[in-house]
Amino acid sequence: MKITELLAPAGSYESLVAAVNAGADAVYIGGKKFSARAYADNPDEDILIKGIEYAHTFGVNIYMTINTLFKESEMNELFDYIKTYYNAGIDAVIVQDLGVFEFIRKHFKKLPIHASTQMTVTGSYGAIFLKNIGASRIVPAREISLAEIKDIDNKCDIEIECFVHGALCYSYSGQCLMSSIIGGRSGNRGRCAQTCRLPYDLYEDGKKLNKSDERNLLSCKDLCSLDILPDLIEAGIDSLKIEGRMKSPRYTAGVVGIWRKYLDLYNDKKRTGYKVDKADRKLLLDLFDRGGQTEGYYKRHNGRDMIAIHEKPANRDVNTDYFNYLDKTFVEGRRAVSVFGKIKIKKDMPIVFDIAVKDLRQTYGRESQVNSISVKVFGESPQPAKTRASSVTDVEKQLKKTGNTFFSFERLDIEMDGDLFIPVKVLNELRREAIDKLYQKILDRYRRDDSGVIAYTGFIYPGVAAKTESKSRVKFNILCETMEQVDAVLDFARSTDFIFDEISIESELISEPETEKKIKAVKDCAGICNLYMPHIFRDEAKSFFDKHLQTIKDCKFDNFIVRSLEEIFYIDDKIDNNANIILDYSVYAYNKNTIDFYNDKFNIRRLTYPLELNLSEIRQLDNPSNEMIAYGKIPMMVSAQCLKKTAKGCDHKKEILVLKDRKNSEMQVKTHCDFCYNTILNSKPLSILGMENEVKKISPGILRLWFTTENASETKTVLRKYIDNFYNNVTVSNIDDFTRGHLKRGIE
Repeated sequence: MKITELLAPAGSYESLVAAVNAGADAVYIGGKKFSARAYADNPDEDILIKGIEYAHTFGVNIYMTINTLFKESEMNELFDYIKTYYNAGIDAVIVQDLGVFEFIRKHFKKLPIHASTQMTVTGSYGAIFLKNIGASRIVPAREISLAEIKDIDNKCDIEIECFVHGALCYSYSGQCLMSSIIGGRSGNRGRCAQTCRLPYDLYEDGKKLNKSDERNLLSCKDLCSLDILPDLIEAGIDSLKIEGRMKSPRYTAGVVGIWRKYLDLYNDKKRTGYKVDKADRKLLLDLFDRGGQTEGYYKRHNGRDMIAIHEKPANRDVNTDYFNYLDKTFVEGRRAVSVFGKIKIKKDMPIVFDIAVKDLRQTYGRESQVNSISVKVFGESPQPAKTRASSVTDVEKQLKKTGNTFFSFERLDIEMDGDLFIPVKVLNELRREAIDKLYQKILDRYRRDDSGVIAYTGFIYPGVAAKTESKSRVKFNILCETMEQVDAVLDFARSTDFIFDEISIESELISEPETEKKIKAVKDCAGICNLYMPHIFRDEAKSFFDKHLQTIKDCKFDNFIVRSLEEIFYIDDKIDNNANIILDYSVYAYNKNTIDFYNDKFNIRRLTYPLELNLSEIRQLDNPSNEMIAYGKIPMMVSAQCLKKTAKGCDHKKEILVLKDRKNSEMQVKTHCDFCYNTILNSKPLSILGMENEVKKISPGILRLWFTTENASETKTVLRKYIDNFYNNVTVSNIDDFTRGHLKRGIE
């Protein structure tokens, strides 16, 4: 019988206790560092270890979140940080950064690693890769369907953990820079400012599409997939994950308690006996209501009714009785382990006291097992009674005084001769010794020594040799997302006799008429022509590429710029197993360990420097000759949701909309209909004009000029400025209303 785990969030020790008390099989929680919920009340080391021990007492697993991207300056802190919790017995770590993943796999060989949803795993290619490099579990993107989950389960023997309840991000996890770009608070560093919860207006050709009371266009309703729990389990999900590390202990207890009830119901009655009580749905809304609930993406790609588009009601009824019950029962209440005891008190023989507890890891909410943990303690031989003999009742009363421990006797067998006297002190000492030994034996199942730990003495890197590149002039990669831009680049090259080093085209252009003819013209204009892969690679993208596979092969692209690991394996499988790969900025490489990982695993021609590192942090990578984005409207969000569909309905027509925020900043929205996702672009283009000397210290091998929504005239203007500035050494005026992005300020 398959055992499905109920996984609860905890942003504090109190929430951890509430989750365990309410019936979670496992809890995920962060420490003071490197957690994707940096603003949760993450416990200090001693308190977190106390929480780990509390959970383990009841057979509940603890997964520690180390799910942020690591800067180079932080990597030397990682070993000591993990080792303390490794020895304390954490059951797994949840990781986003592949350099961190490789570090843990190397130095903590016995520690299971779960791939975070921040890795944006959207299919079986990525799952198989992660399994092969040592992941025991993946948390795929929240947007993938039941069919896609089934495909992963069928093709890859790896545990699958999916979010089933709680807040939904508007963007694909790991692919949001909106909070980072607007306020310097990066979701990749656990500091999301939730800019998606703010009001916006949407325009098409100057016409406002949303009504005045429908401004929460990016605010998703909370996920509640309780009604389809049988579908989730039967699709292959191994762990049902509740979101909410920023929520209260009461919320945690309430949601866990209801999900425990229905997971047990399914385990007992299966699909035919499964039905959700409306009253329980109401209780979940009482705990938190952002504007309704949604079953999420499991059976649909997107939809207006998944968005909490209206303002929340100002006043809500508070379910005081229910809240008081949760507080008293789970938040403030105590949970006890049932203990089975047997004591033998015989004349002229040492007292023998046995106590045992069933292995809760196999029993609570799971298949019943008879495994047990037991200890035996001994006391001095009892003395004959001089006045009053001790009775069975006396012995039972004293031994059952378990007080503030986590244990309570479910049964106590007493085998005792008559006319004997046992002092209360002796019984108390026997009880305390037995319970303490039992407690330690329970925890010892989880604790680790240093076996399997590979000593770490700090990162020592040899000097990184720059790739052989011509230093006669700076090189450019001109990336175009429209054919109008491609034509503008070609026209500019012909009129100026300028030879571009590389020209890249967005993959959606493959379906345009005369594609192969246009690619030939590009190759005549530039030495290299690259294909820019989709930001998200799911079934829609696979179908598109399968349809145009021969055209792609015939075009003989020199490089493929990939935006997800999934794409590397598709290219290898379907297009060219010797293809040159360029990693885009969204395949994050914040530290040298990650860079080394990519170079070791893939045929990487170069990578693209991350957009959230400042110039100093990029220099710390000591990795010259790679690509730097020098111009472009940076995608702030990439979403499975469609703003056009939400506001007016879907006509499967690619276009550019305008999203306006409270300060009237206008962000363009591209509808990528072939791949069914939206991209929200920053209102200001990134520009490095005027930063020549600072950029030269990094020694990028190539500068990318990234055209997204620019028309032909705007494209030519940008080309002229950058060629004059970086090639002709002419001082030029900057782009109108530009931003330096994070090149100056960076992120926390």
